[in-house]
Amino acid sequence: MKHPVVWFEVIGNDGDRLREFYSSLFGWKIDADNPMKYGMVDTKGDKGIPGGVGQTKGPEAPRVTFYVETPDLAATLAKAGGLGGKTLLPPTPIGDGGTIALFEDPQGHVIGLVAA
Repeated sequence: MKHPVVWFEVIGNDGDRLREFYSSLFGWKIDADNPMKYGMVDTKGDKGIPGGVGQTKGPEAPRVTFYVETPDLAATLAKAGGLGGKTLLPPTPIGDGGTIALFEDPQGHVIGLVAA
């Protein structure tokens, strides 16, 4: 697959409650022991996509997002724009040395991109 889904994210108004919900429902081990209290979901094996469960920031709306790996964030954002999408977050470095971006599809779904 040229552009695999490599991460998911569930973000809501009450991050603690969301972590409790998904941990109880699916038995997920979620580690939120970090300054942002961003819960990292441990897949513990070769099945499943890693992800995170966290809290909204400011006026941010609750959402479920999947992140797609791509070799060129700017080119993918431009292509999405040409197809009716809208860039929400331009390529942005994140703490682990990676780079992400976000766009909205023509129906309003937020999709994440991760630099390959």
